[in-house]
Amino acid sequence: MRIKIVTLALVTLAAAAMPLGAAHAQAKIGVVNVQRLLQEAPQAQAASQALENEFATRRRDLENQQRDLKAREDKLQKDGAVMAEAERRNAEKTLRDGQRDLARKQNEFLEDLNVRRNEALGQLQRTVLQEVQTYAKSANLDVVVADALYASPAVDITSQVLTALQSRRGPAPAKP
Repeated sequence: MRIKIVTLALVTLAAAAMPLGAAHAQAKIGVVNVQRLLQEAPQAQAASQALENEFATRRRDLENQQRDLKAREDKLQKDGAVMAEAERRNAEKTLRDGQRDLARKQNEFLEDLNVRRNEALGQLQRTVLQEVQTYAKSANLDVVVADALYASPAVDITSQVLTALQSRRGPAPAKP
C-alpha cells in the first residue's frame, strides 16, 4: 500500500514538474489491475491445474490414511471394552502412532504444496510483469500504474494485457 502511495506521489510530482509551454508533451499513463491478471490469466489456471495434478496422489493417500485411522478408532471404541488389556493397549499405541505419522505427513504435504505454490506464483508474476512491460512499450506508454484507487476506462490496460497473455498461452509450467 505504501509503495502504491509513493508511486502515485512520484507520478504526480513528475507531472507537476513538467515544463509548461508549447512543447509540453503529455505523459501517456496506463493502469493495470494486477490481481485480475493473476486470477484470469490462462497461465494462472494452467499453473493451478499443474499443482493439482502434481499433488493429487499424495492428497488421496493422506485421505485414505485418515479414513483408515478413523475406522481403527471407531473399532477401538466399539470393541475396546471387551478386548484384553494388552490387546487394547497395543491397539491404542498403534492408533497414536498412526495419528502422529498422519500429522507429520500432512505437515510435509502442506509445506511442499506451499513451496511449489509460491514458485508457481513467482513465475506467474514474472510472466505478467513481462507482458505488462511489453504491452506498455508497444503502446508507447510512459508510465504504468498497478492497482490505482480509480482509473478511467480510457487508461485501464488490464483487458489488453489479459488478451495478450491469452494469446501467449504456452505449455504448463515445468516441474522442478
